[in-house]
Amino acid sequence: MAETGNNTGKIAVRLVTPDRVLVECLADAVELPSSAGYMEVLYGHAPLLSDLGAGLVTLHGTDAGVDTKYFVSQGFVEVLPGQVTILAEMALHPEELDAAAAREQLAVGEAAWHGAGDDAANYDAANATIREAEAKIAAAETSKH
Repeated sequence: MAETGNNTGKIAVRLVTPDRVLVECLADAVELPSSAGYMEVLYGHAPLLSDLGAGLVTLHGTDAGVDTKYFVSQGFVEVLPGQVTILAEMALHPEELDAAAAREQLAVGEAAWHGAGDDAANYDAANATIREAEAKIAAAETSKH
């Protein structure tokens, strides 16, 4: 893992999926999606544990000198004063996203929502599918700019 306990004011970031460690680096700030909306984490942030939503993780002020973005979907984030660990079910570079497949996923989610009937669990599953598809489409569009 990127060194923690540094005096540079940078936060150690680790983004992990079940398949791979996608990134380990130092950053000035981390912007990430939670189920309650986006949050930004800076060095010295109070500890917290949150569920991860679907959307873009943006690493600001990395050693590469540019903001780096990753699409994530579902998981958890652990924030400690000097580090952020993101455990994601799926994480990709935005350019790895397939916008056409995301639009198909959106259509499937919308069909499931319309066919959910009186079952709240089916509505919740359909809404989760729709949110993830919309986040993928937005991330894919962002990577083109």
